[in-house]
Amino acid sequence: MKLLILTMLCTLSFPVMAQHTLSGKVILEEGSDAAYGASIYINELKTGATADSLGHYKIAGIPNGNYSIRVSFISMPSITEKNVRIEKDVIRDFVLKSGANSLEEVVVTGTMKEVSKLDSPVPVDIITAKFIYKNPVPSIFEGLSYVNGVRPQLNCNVCSTGDIHINGLEGPYTMVLIDGMPMVSGLSTVYGLSGIPNSLIERVEIVKGPASTLYGSEAVGGLINIITKNPSKAPIFSADAFSTSWLDYNVDLGVKFTAGSKASSLLGVSYFNYQNPIDNNKDGFTDLTLQNRISVFNKWSFNRKNNRQANIAARYYYEDRWGGEMNWNKTYRGGTEVYGESIYTKRFEVLGNYQLPMSEKVTLQYSFSSHNQNSTYGNVVFNADQKIAFAQLLWDKEIGRHNLLFGTPFRYTFYNDNTTATRFLDGKDHPDKILLPGIFVQDEIKAGAHSLLLGARYDYNSRHGSIFTPRLAYKYKFNPTDVVRLNIGRGFRIVNLFTEDHAALTGSRQVILKEALNPEQSWNVNINYVKKIVTGNSFIGFDASVFYTHFTNRILPDYDTNPNEIIYDNLDGYAVSKGVNLNLDFNFPFPLKIIAGATYMENFQKENGVRFRPVLTEKYTGVWSVSYELQKSGISFDYTGNIYGPMRLPVLSEEDPRARISPVWSLQNIQVTKKFDNGLEIYGGVKNLLNFTPPANSIARSNDPFDKNVKFDDNGQVIATPDNPYRLTFDPSYVFAPNQGIRGFLGMRYTLR
Repeated sequence: MKLLILTMLCTLSFPVMAQHTLSGKVILEEGSDAAYGASIYINELKTGATADSLGHYKIAGIPNGNYSIRVSFISMPSITEKNVRIEKDVIRDFVLKSGANSLEEVVVTGTMKEVSKLDSPVPVDIITAKFIYKNPVPSIFEGLSYVNGVRPQLNCNVCSTGDIHINGLEGPYTMVLIDGMPMVSGLSTVYGLSGIPNSLIERVEIVKGPASTLYGSEAVGGLINIITKNPSKAPIFSADAFSTSWLDYNVDLGVKFTAGSKASSLLGVSYFNYQNPIDNNKDGFTDLTLQNRISVFNKWSFNRKNNRQANIAARYYYEDRWGGEMNWNKTYRGGTEVYGESIYTKRFEVLGNYQLPMSEKVTLQYSFSSHNQNSTYGNVVFNADQKIAFAQLLWDKEIGRHNLLFGTPFRYTFYNDNTTATRFLDGKDHPDKILLPGIFVQDEIKAGAHSLLLGARYDYNSRHGSIFTPRLAYKYKFNPTDVVRLNIGRGFRIVNLFTEDHAALTGSRQVILKEALNPEQSWNVNINYVKKIVTGNSFIGFDASVFYTHFTNRILPDYDTNPNEIIYDNLDGYAVSKGVNLNLDFNFPFPLKIIAGATYMENFQKENGVRFRPVLTEKYTGVWSVSYELQKSGISFDYTGNIYGPMRLPVLSEEDPRARISPVWSLQNIQVTKKFDNGLEIYGGVKNLLNFTPPANSIARSNDPFDKNVKFDDNGQVIATPDNPYRLTFDPSYVFAPNQGIRGFLGMRYTLR
């Protein structure tokens, strides 16, 4: 009897304990290519497999039951099949299709065309709004602090002027675009970067290396393209507000609305306020510039026949900022009693594109910006006005294996200020006006796994004359997850002489431009290798680049040849930036994600036969972001940070007691976020965990900001005195890191879709 019962139990339990296999093939819709490296994952069993080079997969040991099967692949939207019944061996094939969920991997900056990131012959880094939220900041300028190879650089301890370095090249060699339009340049590079709110950003695309063939002047070291949200896909309402223990407040609001079935619009308002003077380093000056700024953004998207594009956007930006001695107020503005730097900025922008109603794909892109600055630097008054108009026609044409792009850009720049830069010896005002028409062509040739991109651009600058810019890019795709790229290109920059040296252009000097003045230019070579590894439900991304940039024709002002003149001429020398970037991206089966990057570089300049390292250029940098999510509770943790190697710092004399080399320094932050089902998020954390700040004596002679007690000889050199034994003058340019130490923050984010 016992034997019979045991036999019956074994027989009954056999179907329950039976194990089966799931196998099949994963292919891509386009071309029916095998999805090599695709992940097939059974959620309930926490197990999976990876498709081989033919797309085949097999998962064994599956008990009887109903399961959810998820298939994912690089740059494609994942698909999930629920309630798949398995009670015997099952063969199931999957077809992956492109779709809206894959847009995060789409880039446009490298070629001016929408392509997947892996298919782009030009390497492009993508920074999403979600990445920026890992460490909330009031502007994109600060948000780029945790991007490998990119460093926002503060240039003044008092007014917090800043620019963005790419691979060690100075800020003027980085071009900043909004939706592909050259909106941030010239005068606006001084303070305009801090006025771009995060609320309107869909993603940021970064190209490291020259891109002048497509984008023209200023794209010598690289470019940053800030792509704004599409109104038709934006949430109905969004709000993000946070504050820190320094009592600075930031509010971003977004509202979407429609005008019938033909148009949708996104209205965004960003407001930042900081009015709490703090002097923790006890130098008598504000540690952080006080600011009151507002930005209003409105973008319209129109539905047209045959999905033709039509967008228009406008932004108004106003800011009142000041920094200086702690007892400064506006009654001292422009005087010599109490030192302060006060800047009023008013800016208006409009930009858009319109695809012409014709059989060929021809698009008109246009933009206009008006930037007005009313400022005082101590007792030096600097007022300036700049207007930039830009338009270009793009013709996108495919002929066989050739993907052609033709462009006819035109740019007009008007600039005027109150200095001798635009007021000559005749006493009359002479605004600077530059016309820059051009033409470019780009041909991308595809042949199987090979892709070759050839480009050339010709510009005629009304000051410099003809400029030719070639470009070559080659991509080889070993398989859907392994890509190597070679890029060679030339970049050029038309120097904004008056906006970059406005602090020095005071007095009665006449500006002299040499007739043979040539544009600054660079040649760059970049080799990039990308590998994506999918194992089960894990993902590893590897992205490495080796770069070399040779920069010539640098234009610098000569104040010494004639004391009554400022002579601009090309320098007899060159600069080099070379190094390697490495980015790693880890996604684990459990909810942990790690992004890490490092850059090692060697930058030097050679002038008049002497080689030296530029100031404020580090040899190595590192960035990281670690995210972990408790999915059931809706709580996530983000740990972000960066580290910078020593930099050469700008000292005033051999006797200057300030360190000539900066220490290794790091900014690290932690954030905890709680997500609710109704779209509400509450977040908080700590910034600058290590409480790192620059030296307290960073501002030279902060006790005498007008140099009233500084003695000069007949040649204008500082004389050592008992009050000034180190022969210093007032100097706020010795700055390599923010003065804000450790601080807490708390915020709330709400999204209604």
